[in-house]
Amino acid sequence: MRLHRNLVFAVIDSLRDIFNEDVYADKAVEKALKRDKRWGARDRKFVAETIYEIVRWKRLYAEIANVKAPFSRPDLWRLFAVWCVLKGIKLPDWNQIEPTPTRRIKGKFDELSKIRKFREAIPDWIDEVGVRELGEKVWTKEIAALNKQAEVILRTNTLNISKEQLQKMLRTEDIDTEFIKGNDDALKLVERANVFKTAAFKKGFFEVQDASSQLVAPFLDVKPGMKVIDTCAGAGGKTLHLASLMENKGQIIAMDIYESKLKKLKVRARRNGVHNIDTKVIDSTKVIKKLHGKADRVLIDAPCSGLGVIRRNPDSKWKLQPEFLDRIRGVQQEVLQQYSKMVKPGGKLVYATCSVLPSENQQQIEFFLASDEGKDFIFVEDKKVLASESGFDGFYMALLEKK
Repeated sequence: MRLHRNLVFAVIDSLRDIFNEDVYADKAVEKALKRDKRWGARDRKFVAETIYEIVRWKRLYAEIANVKAPFSRPDLWRLFAVWCVLKGIKLPDWNQIEPTPTRRIKGKFDELSKIRKFREAIPDWIDEVGVRELGEKVWTKEIAALNKQAEVILRTNTLNISKEQLQKMLRTEDIDTEFIKGNDDALKLVERANVFKTAAFKKGFFEVQDASSQLVAPFLDVKPGMKVIDTCAGAGGKTLHLASLMENKGQIIAMDIYESKLKKLKVRARRNGVHNIDTKVIDSTKVIKKLHGKADRVLIDAPCSGLGVIRRNPDSKWKLQPEFLDRIRGVQQEVLQQYSKMVKPGGKLVYATCSVLPSENQQQIEFFLASDEGKDFIFVEDKKVLASESGFDGFYMALLEKK
């Protein structure tokens, strides 16, 4: 592979923004890809994937390069040089690239690969939490799986098209897909591609949504005509899936504390041809109180550590802090206590997270069921999805029924 100066400079600038300026990796990549309109698909792929790779392995590469954050510009070039050596890419004779001890880099890599926290490039505290909650054996497999690049998974919008028809349509645009066993509406891309430029996307025939995330809406057991509340709807990936399962009949109330996210949901709903969604901003407790005992189904896609989705958000490993994890557990229980009041007798509730930690998952359900608010609910079933077993994101979902 021959390295091109303008592409590599875009990578270095993006790494500076992510590591030193706290910019989210996806935003930095988005900005980098707008840098030069002349770049082709291969150039854009190089920039995006190189940024994500170096972000994912930051701790390992920094240890090999012997540099520490905040990274100076020469430090960032050293990280890039380590990436090149480990990828077998010939380093160009540029002023920014210092003489690089290839053998020492490979030797250091072999040595550090024997230690999990370096091999998997994770902070000490995350490694300790993982071992404490999942055990040495499961955590070792799980964190290795969570460091693999996430595949692109589509969810067919069955309001507009069948999975088989969508597959054929995408093939006409040179995008090959495969079915996923156990996921009724999912298609997995054989090779990564920019699906947002396709006619199928513009016509609202699919959304991009991981296979594990696609299990949540069916778990809620919705039927056309029901009143369903999605309490932490965000930009509405699961809300739109619920609308498809309900065949656009009944009512979905999509709630969130952020109005900006609900505005994005409205745009997506229009493209998807969904018209049974009402949005409500949670700006006071009154919004919740008005809906007490009114819903057939309530989905709580709770805020969480996001440890199950670091395959697609590798920078979250560096942004996440122990105090956030402590705080979010309190928020999860508070949300369960308050939002569960909207379920009517005989109705059902799903509590879901994109975390693999029992303290955010099973233990929250146990605590809730033992509380005054939870005594009216019975546990039906739960599903623990580990990336190491499924090949997709780590997820948890629990189904409860109100007596």
